[in-house]
Amino acid sequence: MSVQVIHSSCPQNHPCPSVRVCPFGALVQSGYQALSVNLEKCTGCGKWFRFCPMGALQAM
Repeated sequence: MSVQVIHSSCPQNHPCPSVRVCPFGALVQSGYQALSVNLEKCTGCGKWFRFCPMGALQAM
């Protein structure tokens, strides 16, 4: 399992709470833009799953 970012679901107006819960640094946010995912660092742990209230992060 890895992460897909649904950009249309992300309001992009706040620091994403999911970034701080990723223990591998795979979720990256520049300013308040939607996240990007470093697939080389993503282990598919799923810890991010419940931290996006907008549902902008989906499992692939």
